[in-house]
Amino acid sequence: QVQLVESGGGLVQPGGSLRLSCAASGSIFVINAMGWYRQAPGKERELVAAITSDSNTRYADSVKGRFTMSRVNAKNTLTLQMNSLKPEDTAVYYCSWSTPLGDYWGQGTQVTVSS
Repeated sequence: QVQLVESGGGLVQPGGSLRLSCAASGSIFVINAMGWYRQAPGKERELVAAITSDSNTRYADSVKGRFTMSRVNAKNTLTLQMNSLKPEDTAVYYCSWSTPLGDYWGQGTQVTVSS
């Protein structure tokens, strides 16, 4: 059974940094795309960053220049380095794998940016 587990969330002051990690387990042989999403209270889920090909990484305008997503292929791990965090970055962050058999989501990790 495919399972995605996020980690690394927490409370951080504005301007601080966090590194999120998403570890995938199970039989995932083909991945069409992978990425990070977030959902803030009272708002819809939004794309933060996604890898749509080997050399194609896209970021939401709101996080460009501050967030960096990377893939650790050997361990099926997706990371999100978040720098210069702002209060508006507060949300539950989810990782997702898109495969020919469907989409898989983690349970989410809470990121709170507050002074």
